[in-house]
This record gives sequence, structure tokens and C-alpha cells, in this order.
Amino acid sequence: MPTTTSGPPQSFDPAELIDDPHAVYARLREAGPVHRITGTDGLPAWLITRYADVRRALADPRLALDKRNARPGGYQGLALPPALDANLLNMDPPDHTRIRRLVSQAFTPRRIEELRAPIRRIADDLLDAIAPHGRTDLIASYAAPLPITVICDLLGVAPADRQDFRSWTDALITPDPAQPSRAKEAVGSMLGYFTHLIAAKRSHPADDLLSAMIAARDESHQDRSGAGEGDEDRLSEDELMSLVFLILFAGYENTIHLIGNATLALLTAPDQLEALRAEPGRVGGAVAELARYDGPAPLAIRRFPLEDITIGGVTIPAGETVLLSLAAANRDPGQFADPDHVDITRDATGHLALGHGIHYCLGAPLARMETEIALIALLDRFPHLALDVPPDTLRWRPSMRARGLLALPVRY
Repeated sequence: MPTTTSGPPQSFDPAELIDDPHAVYARLREAGPVHRITGTDGLPAWLITRYADVRRALADPRLALDKRNARPGGYQGLALPPALDANLLNMDPPDHTRIRRLVSQAFTPRRIEELRAPIRRIADDLLDAIAPHGRTDLIASYAAPLPITVICDLLGVAPADRQDFRSWTDALITPDPAQPSRAKEAVGSMLGYFTHLIAAKRSHPADDLLSAMIAARDESHQDRSGAGEGDEDRLSEDELMSLVFLILFAGYENTIHLIGNATLALLTAPDQLEALRAEPGRVGGAVAELARYDGPAPLAIRRFPLEDITIGGVTIPAGETVLLSLAAANRDPGQFADPDHVDITRDATGHLALGHGIHYCLGAPLARMETEIALIALLDRFPHLALDVPPDTLRWRPSMRARGLLALPVRY
């Protein structure tokens, strides 16, 4: 018989969950498939840990992303104003289907593939700048500026504004408890900037993703101006604004962590580093394996059951918060043999680092391509690349939902 609880709420030492989440998730995965937990924010949630359950739940339409389905008092994620909150990470069908279809018209495979050569040029320019120094923090000098440059080029953001983008995004990724107003100020600054940027692109469109999204939005309104007609093909101004925010925020955050974590994994597994250096054509499979091994998001976006739902023999009441552990699922020995070791020859097909189902990361092809290019450019340039500090001294972002290094000191 399904039970309504898997035991008393389990609390974690925040430092343990941040510094070594894989050990925590492995312990929970071995103890049971579902756990009632108290997160680092003190709020209750249900944590799902095993691959089969996580994969199934990611595609289960009974688990909603829309916060209106949440019970009061549970974890709901980042609080944003309505103009930024109307994004794909808070939506279920049919709105999710409508908006994803519209943005996909601008975010095409052709447009992404056209970025391959420019991304390599950006990577090479960044490596040119750091090469004379012999050592660097690879996050600050390479892993962070590469995706912010790419995503700003894609959106059509002027170079002079990019440092602001980076500081705003960092303030949201890792809120500073000593400066609680900083995240709120960043949100306000982003909202004001996006309002101005959209107006400027609407007046003077260019060959960039934002101009294409604005055109798709405006044309849909002009073509469907009849009362009550074509609502399924329309994009509101808040939805447009929220999409710009999501593309910037997710495009930067996921990719910086993917590049940084992948580089660290290779530097701490020299045999794998040399295997990739010897066979750079393996980079696509290598990035899949590196994402499985230590992906950018330990947890999927929170979900809320539309009805009482049973997962792993545990009944979770409607409206409570469900957290799907991508990190635990990707190291489930029931799915991946010897999962705590990185192996670039492994077939990592089916890993969940970038999601699964209708909410699979829209920018996944771009993030994968950026990471592939970043790694190969780095290995080409620096044949003697090595960590410049002991691995156990590296510090991670103090976040339960993001897995990323604060710094990655290397020598070359």
C-alpha cells in the first residue's frame, strides 16, 4: 500500500549539500526513492532521487510548474515581478506549448549552428588574453565571459551593457544574505533595461534573436487582431519580456556551470583529459557524460501535483512542492554503471542534466555547443593545463539549485 510519508523530514547541513551534494543525494537514493525534506531555506518539500522515478516525473502532466497550483507555505522558487514571471519555467500547457512554439520560430537550429564559428572566435580571443599570464581563474576569465558574450550577441545586447548583465544575473544566482536588497535591485534594473531594449529593437530591428522574437510577437497580434481569434498564436508583452529574461538568465547560468564543472572533472581525471585531447572528435559524447557526471542543476524546477500522486510507493498530496533530483538520478547505479566515475567513452544517452519531456531545456543545443567549443579550444591552446590549487579547496556557489564553482584557478 502506498504510504503518505517516507519518514520524518530530513534536514541537511547547507555546507554539506553545497560542497558535496552527490554524497547527500547518494545516501538518500540508497535509503529510498522519495523523501520528505526540509531544504536549506527551511521550507518543506518532497525529494525524488531515483532515475526511473525522476525521468517519469519530468514528463508527468500531473506535476505542474504553475505556482498557482502550490499550497501556501511551500518552496516556490525565485520570486519575480509579473513582467518577468510569465516565463516557460512557470507555465504548463496550453500556455507553455503556445510560447515555446513561438520562441522556437526564432531560436532555430540554423540560427544556433550559425553561431559555431563566432563562438570559437570568442573562445580564442578570451584565451589570447589570458595566455601570457601562465595562470588564471578560469571561471572569471573564460567560463563566465564566453556564455555572456554569446547570449548577448544572440539577443543583440550592446557590449557596453554586458558587465551589468553579468552582475545582475550573479546577484540572482547567489543572493547575498548580508545584502538582501541586492537581488531585488537586480530584478528592477533588469526590468528597466529590458523595457528600454525591447522598445529600441522594436523601433530599429536588427539581425538578432530579440528582434526576431519581437517581430514574431507583433506580427501575431497584427495577424490575429479579430476579437477572440488566434489567442493560441499570441504572445503578450509580459511574456515577451519574460522570455528575454529567461534566455539571458538560463543561457548564462547553465552554460557557465557546465563549462566550469566539465573542465574541473577533466582536470581531476587526467586519463579522461588525455583521452579527449587524443580524440577531440569525441567531444560531443564527452560533454554528455560530463553533464551527467556533474551537471549545472542538481534539481529540476519545482513542481506541484494537480492531484494526490504516488511516486516510489509514497503518496504526495496535491499542491505540495516536489523536487526532482537530476544529480541523484544521473548517478543512479541502476541506470549508469560505476556512476561516480567520469568516462568520456560512456554512452550517456538519457542523462537528465538538461531535463526531459516538454520542459527540456530550450537552449540545450546552444549550451552543448558552447561547452564543446570551450573545451576543445582550451585543450588546443594549453597542452599542460592543470589545477593550481588542491581540489578540496575549491569553493562552490552557496545554492541548492545551482551547481557551479566560484573560481577555478589553473596554470598552463
